[in-house]
Amino acid sequence: MRLSQMLWVTLREDPAEAELPSHKLLLRAGYIRRIGSGLYAYLPLMWRVLQKISAIVREEMDATGAQECLLTQLQPAELWQESGRWDTYTKAEGIMFAMTDRANREVGLGPTHEEVITAIARDAIRSYRQLPQHLYQIQTKFRDEIRPRFGLMRGREFIMKDGYSFHVNEESLKETYYAMDRAYRKMFDRCGLKFRAVEADSGAIGGSGSQEFMVLAEAGEDDILFTEDGRYAANVEKAVSIPPEAVASHFDKFEKLHTPKANTIESVCKMLKCSPTQVVKQVLYQVTYDNGMAVLVLVSIRGDRDVNEVKLQNELVKVAANYGGKAVINLQVADAESQQKWAHSQLPLGYIAPDLADSYIDQVKDFAPKFLRLADRTVAELHNFVTGANEADYHVVGANWAKEFPLPTVVNLDKAQAGDRALHDPTQILQTARGIEVGHIFQLGTKYSQAMKATFTNEQGEELPLVMGCYGLGVSRLAQAAVEQSHDKDGIIWNKAIAPYHVIVTVPNIADTKQIEVAESLYHALQVAKIEVLLDDRDERAGVKFKDADLVGIPYRVVTGKAIADGKVEIVNRATKVATLVAIANVVEYLQQELS
Repeated sequence: MRLSQMLWVTLREDPAEAELPSHKLLLRAGYIRRIGSGLYAYLPLMWRVLQKISAIVREEMDATGAQECLLTQLQPAELWQESGRWDTYTKAEGIMFAMTDRANREVGLGPTHEEVITAIARDAIRSYRQLPQHLYQIQTKFRDEIRPRFGLMRGREFIMKDGYSFHVNEESLKETYYAMDRAYRKMFDRCGLKFRAVEADSGAIGGSGSQEFMVLAEAGEDDILFTEDGRYAANVEKAVSIPPEAVASHFDKFEKLHTPKANTIESVCKMLKCSPTQVVKQVLYQVTYDNGMAVLVLVSIRGDRDVNEVKLQNELVKVAANYGGKAVINLQVADAESQQKWAHSQLPLGYIAPDLADSYIDQVKDFAPKFLRLADRTVAELHNFVTGANEADYHVVGANWAKEFPLPTVVNLDKAQAGDRALHDPTQILQTARGIEVGHIFQLGTKYSQAMKATFTNEQGEELPLVMGCYGLGVSRLAQAAVEQSHDKDGIIWNKAIAPYHVIVTVPNIADTKQIEVAESLYHALQVAKIEVLLDDRDERAGVKFKDADLVGIPYRVVTGKAIADGKVEIVNRATKVATLVAIANVVEYLQQELS
């Protein structure tokens, strides 16, 4: 392709709306163009990158025996209502674009396709003889992000590979799940990415086991925790650990102490000369279920630890039926503004005890009249601890469970953090890194097949629900993640497997007929050798061309400059910036070896 004929415009300055280096570079280098909030056009160079990533994904998926298909993007509400996710996705999480058609039927643009594929399996699969089945697609998805940002990382329209498998039992599912684990690792290796596979929370998709694939990058949205021995890695939302041992309390009797203006862990520990590990703090949340019922949740956790709100939400889903709900619409800390709706009187914030009286809750419509009390495991074994006295400016010390305070329901709500000990080996200390999620695989089980009555007949003639798996990979997100991981101050550094072109032939001076002649000759020779090549034949200064070549990130630049007088050209490796003089006659062979 000749740059003089390509629709390609580069920018010298960083666009105002871009925050991440990868977002800035893709805009500046002319790969993408913003159309609206969270909406981007893929320009010719970017489309070539996406096609190459898609080809790698297809090859590895097909190698496992998966079958490619294409599912409808417009999905009827009835399918989502069968699975119970319509209200969750349109109201609770609110990420589905939903609308009403001219026949007054509710439809949505697909953020994911579990319901559609399950409906197909329900109609097409009858017998165990047809199983297992595994179908996948590469398609545009839509999600109404609250705050679209970071370009292709968190857009409202994006390209995704999603696959779905159907099985007779969990054993068969696990075979495909682990086959996908291997296939995904091959995909990311082939794309030249440094990544980690980590345990993850299943979120709104549901199911049992799930695993995320994280491209390691300093600007990643997600924190991951891992051990040096390579035996454990997890998203911080899912991670578990052994917290540091609590310091033994020096309080030997229960008493109430005056602690004026000590409404933080730091201030109370300083005043009472105690460790945060001796303090039981209370965190008050307000959860709203999909039936509109609001519940106030009082979480007791050790003073040096934080609540993992993903784990908390999972626990709240488990008890949703107790309040007539199925899903959590909203979870937030019960701040001063929200307290105005339900608080009978002002709460002693910073001085709350585990037995805060239910009478603080006024009789308000759609509010549960009692606190839901939960205790993290970090406080369950504490003795002679410090906590609030339910009175401003006062704490109690020397408190014990089952004596001064009833122990609430104990669950794991602790947020694991770097420096904690690993469960599999306490000598291993958790370390942290930042990552960008580019893939997520799930063992769904029978969540959707049971809800949508998708069954098969086994060898004994029994009718059973299909066992399902789900496997997602963000194609457009992966492309930007590759840039986030591999760039420098001058621009993008593409891996040769997914670069839009392999080589750019740069003519420093188009007025020099010899430079043009050599460039044209090499351009055609490289095309014949099946090496993807750009020819920069624009009427621009040499410096501009060199800067653009670095910005766009093509792996090799061939410069037909002054060295042609000696029968040579300069070949620059974009990743290393090493320049090598190569005889014109040997350029094709040299690049073939470099690209092999």
